[in-house]
Amino acid sequence: MMLQLIPATDSDVTFARDLTRRLMLPYYHRYDLLWVEQAFDQAWQWREQWLVTDTDTDAVLGFCSLSQDSQALFIRELHLLPAYQGQGVGSWVLETLAQWAAQRRLALLRLMVFRTNPARRLYQRRGFIEMGEDDCFVRMQRRIDCSGQ
Repeated sequence: MMLQLIPATDSDVTFARDLTRRLMLPYYHRYDLLWVEQAFDQAWQWREQWLVTDTDTDAVLGFCSLSQDSQALFIRELHLLPAYQGQGVGSWVLETLAQWAAQRRLALLRLMVFRTNPARRLYQRRGFIEMGEDDCFVRMQRRIDCSGQ
């Protein structure tokens, strides 16, 4: 696979929303949270949206949603179709986003993950440290070396 992040457009919102709902709804049920489609659609408008693609096949493998402040690039969403999980695609996305954070001179890459989501182990393997948790989420971050930029 030759992976690439390409900008998502408004025509991709249905794919992204449906994938997020399908993958996250079990966690929403477990933690008694309400899924609100309008909230997803509103966030789509102000966040950076990227499709994870395989350039060899033109297949869309998933998407990620980002925001940033003066210190950090925030991964708001990162979801891959189940057929592409466990194949290194998530690791590739995380390393690409770490490079982007360095290019933007942001010292941190941050995310939140459901406490019981197996992706938590992936984030730990990719250098993310747990910074705190509540009833359902763990806040994680990874320091980014911006000195080489």
